Amino acid sequence: MYARETGGRTLTFGVSGNLIMNGLVMYDHQTDSLWSQVLGEAVRGPLEGRRLEVLPALRTTWSSWLELYPDTTALDKGGGFKRDKYTIYYSISRAGLQGEWRKDDRLGAKELVLGLESGGEARAYPFGRLEEEPLVNDRFQGRPVLVVFDAGSETGVVYDRRLDDRVLTFRLEHRRGGPGAMMVDRETGTRWTAVTGEAVEGELAGARLDRVPSHYSFWFAWKDYHPETEVYQ
Repeated sequence: MYARETGGRTLTFGVSGNLIMNGLVMYDHQTDSLWSQVLGEAVRGPLEGRRLEVLPALRTTWSSWLELYPDTTALDKGGGFKRDKYTIYYSISRAGLQGEWRKDDRLGAKELVLGLESGGEARAYPFGRLEEEPLVNDRFQGRPVLVVFDAGSETGVVYDRRLDDRVLTFRLEHRRGGPGAMMVDRETGTRWTAVTGEAVEGELAGARLDRVPSHYSFWFAWKDYHPETEVYQ
């Protein structure tokens, strides 16, 4: 998800019909510049080199979302959400429409990862590893981060572990996952909702961790765009 305002101008976008390494290419109606959806960057036209601000978003199941936000408003697509048109694609080995651009066998081509990217550095957290370790206290580019994962809904979210002048470390309260899973920080014993990063009971009640933008991706796509990526083990 990106903010549409850049350089003091609010842009509106359409689909160009082109692909860059299997990634959708957008165009803006204001300047006809072409933008990589994966990079959030203009790759041709008057705005070439301009980048959009990444906004943290949550990819999860509808049932999990409703449990968190029961009064939510949903876009009506006339039944378009009732089935996933890509079910067959998930089960075959084909990597996108154009195939893999770079070979990297550290993970299977269709393995899902949660990716972090900043300042030319990248790290991928494989879903298979996160199923075994659903709460990861880590550092990325010297920044203390927390990776939270719920296997049942394939929900992944990344937070900054800094709160005011302290760095927190976390553990799951129970092994049970789902949107209602709770975690506890070791420094104060405060209880937090894992998927929302909100402190609900204890010394820090009412506080909320800042989200870190992350990317939900197939491995083949992530490593094609980020060939020097680290893989969390």
